[in-house]
Amino acid sequence: MAASPSHPLPFQSGSKHIVVCGGGVIGACTAYFLSQNQNPPTSVTVVEKSSPACAASGKAGGFLALDWCDGGPMSSLARASFKLHKSLSQKLNGEEVYGYRAVTTLSVPVLSERVASSSASLRGFNLLPDWVDGETARPPKQIGTTETTAQVHPRLFTQTLLSASEAKVIKGEVETIIVENGHATGVVLKGNKEVIPADAVVLALGPWSNRLSPISELFSVSGLKAHSIVLRPAEPDKITPHALFLSYQPAPGAKMLDPEVYPRPTGEVYICGMSKDAEVPEDPESITGETESIEMLHKIAGTVSSHLKRDTVAEVIAEQACFLPCTDDGLPVIGELPGVKNCYVATGHSCWGILNGPATGASLAELILEGKSTTVDLKPFTPARFVKRRTRLGV
Repeated sequence: MAASPSHPLPFQSGSKHIVVCGGGVIGACTAYFLSQNQNPPTSVTVVEKSSPACAASGKAGGFLALDWCDGGPMSSLARASFKLHKSLSQKLNGEEVYGYRAVTTLSVPVLSERVASSSASLRGFNLLPDWVDGETARPPKQIGTTETTAQVHPRLFTQTLLSASEAKVIKGEVETIIVENGHATGVVLKGNKEVIPADAVVLALGPWSNRLSPISELFSVSGLKAHSIVLRPAEPDKITPHALFLSYQPAPGAKMLDPEVYPRPTGEVYICGMSKDAEVPEDPESITGETESIEMLHKIAGTVSSHLKRDTVAEVIAEQACFLPCTDDGLPVIGELPGVKNCYVATGHSCWGILNGPATGASLAELILEGKSTTVDLKPFTPARFVKRRTRLGV
């Protein structure tokens, strides 16, 4: 953080200008819900180092679940966000614009090798759509219905929300937050040292959150590197809207893997898995998948369905990786930073960032503009929880 000489904010009387740092799904949803409030009139500037949805928000699966977080502190956030996804789709024509649709979700144990003698029994599992023609170790289970699970194309969703917010998007990287008398009043960009004044600042930087001292001095955000591939089957009309959560053992005695398969209404099929802790690079555009992980995903895809065999019947659209932002206690961090008024953070959503983006953005917009969130109680996610822990630890 940096102190700065006082300077007047160039805004109309009563209007608000918010700077959102980060053009991923959390930043885009926050910008959108801020823009929906016009009492007082609110304008938003989004500062993005690379391009909107260039990292996990563009390379995620886009799976949505109503009740998979039940029983824990994220239940209310997930349930509210699932419902917001549905209402946003109706408002923004999500089915046509960003691939929103309800899906049936199955848990499917898959053998690493075909077993010819069991092919007949496989077809007895009437839960399975015809395109899932690999051999299974045991019958599949339905773990989500069209009432409780859905999907979006994450990059298109993020870009749509950002566009609908009518926010001004600036390509740049925030170097410091300007703080005057304990209040955030703007940001300074790297390189040209441009100053962007603001009534409030939102830090929605995903796994890059630690790059700014107000966050790194309070809590840690690590990166989980997740790999994915995107395939286009030769006969996409045969691929039904079934999300698959697989159990796959590459070899006897090997560690079980939990890859996921998401057919998209675009005709593409997204397959992800093979996650590992890794150092987050400075440039999101430099992130590439590791050959071994990508090859394993291709092997799994071809095993679960003959429609997903690389080169022979499926075109490879993407082989990629991204970093999911994770906190030490496994919960996202959403709220005002202790000790710095009008400086807010929203990060650490791990694999549920696309799901929980809308409720995070709506709640944060309420907190910023009205002083209290009514969409979701943000107390479980407050950054202040880390102050208490550091005090207990004597840090």
